[in-house]
Amino acid sequence: MKIAAIQMVSSPELAHNLERATALVGEAAAAGAELVALPEYFCVMGRHDTDKLAIAETPGSGPIQQRLAELAAKHGIWLIGGTLPLRVDGDADHATNSCLVHGPTGQLVARYDKIHLFRYDDGERRYDEAATLRPGREPVAFEAVGRSGETLRVGLSICYDLRFPELYRALMRPPCDLLVVGAAFTYPTGEAHWELLLRARAVENQCHVLASAQGGRHANGRRTWGHSLVVDPWGRLLGDLAEGEGVVLAEVETRRTTEVRTQLPALQHRVL
Repeated sequence: MKIAAIQMVSSPELAHNLERATALVGEAAAAGAELVALPEYFCVMGRHDTDKLAIAETPGSGPIQQRLAELAAKHGIWLIGGTLPLRVDGDADHATNSCLVHGPTGQLVARYDKIHLFRYDDGERRYDEAATLRPGREPVAFEAVGRSGETLRVGLSICYDLRFPELYRALMRPPCDLLVVGAAFTYPTGEAHWELLLRARAVENQCHVLASAQGGRHANGRRTWGHSLVVDPWGRLLGDLAEGEGVVLAEVETRRTTEVRTQLPALQHRVL
């Protein structure tokens, strides 16, 4: 199945971001992608942490969710909608950072709420997601059926989740064929750890990894690392976009996954 990671440099303006996402999803679909993933906060990179609360939607209703459903149906693709903020009942000061997946008819097939909330302070940059977000609790995977009838089990994760291998181990029961990471990695942490961690997740779980990232300088002054990429089960890089908007295309070959797991049956050797 051909897959695509979309890289964006999202702004504080929702309408602008939706139009850019629409164009990039269309580009990926025109290139033959059947599964397309947007980055974390594709819909907004606000000037303040609380800006996301102003556009938070009620689950099942709102212009961001409507656009995702329309794009999936228009192009007949599996669309992993990066993340968007969803309201939390009874708590106006927090939202969930949620990844919604829509199938080829536009139907909602999965929702994953980011479990691990990022906190970072190097004396110059400070982030604390728990100030505005509520964490999720459960790992989420879904099955995507390609036009040829091939089925992929796809595990979902978001940005800081990448540092917690136990989440991906949980997603391997039963094993996934593809792990997806939507992200807005900071430049310093991305430069140090992004590719290293993604390749490790691919190798230890013997599956493909698709990572869709924010990548560039944003209107709020933040610079994100970018390097949206796809890795195969042996840790081989299949595609990488350093910075700026664009699409990374690759093929998920289940034959290759089977070959790796047969030659080196590490998943069968797990003890803990």
